[in-house]
Parts: sequence; structure tokens; C-alpha cells
Amino acid sequence: SEMCIRDRMVGASLGLSPLSLADERPPEGAKPISELAKMIEEQGYSPITEISFDRGQLEVEAYKGTNKRELKVDPKSGKILSDRRDD
Repeated sequence: SEMCIRDRMVGASLGLSPLSLADERPPEGAKPISELAKMIEEQGYSPITEISFDRGQLEVEAYKGTNKRELKVDPKSGKILSDRRDD
């Protein structure tokens, strides 16, 4: 679909593997990946190294400072639901 292609192009521009965006179809009403990535980066998480969907949630691996974090994000609102250290 057009959204899928656009999001893969955005993912490539963010340095993400297209496969990391293809695990699962985004839920109905989800914001575009590009918008979600921008929202996450604006909260101090950069660089983002991986984005995938799992059971309706966006899973994001990113750095906050020098700490690698694993985030679970609501793809409809962009709200970070959990933030934990990623080993």
C-alpha cells in the first residue's frame, strides 16, 4: 500500500531496515511512522535504531543519551507506555 511504501522510505531515511517495519501491520487509526518517530525524538530519544509493531503496539529501540532504551508506544496517540533499559 502507499502508506507502507512511504513508511518504509521514511524508515530507510531514518537508517532503519525496511524489515524492522514489516513485522506486523499497524493498527487502524495509527499515526504514520514518520510522525511517531518525530514525537519520540522530540522527547530526547535519538537515534532510533529499530521500530516494529507487536500486538498493536509500536516497539522502539532508541538511545536516550548513552543509554539504549526499549519503548512501547501507543501508535494512535504516540504516548510512551513503557520505557526500559535494553541490554
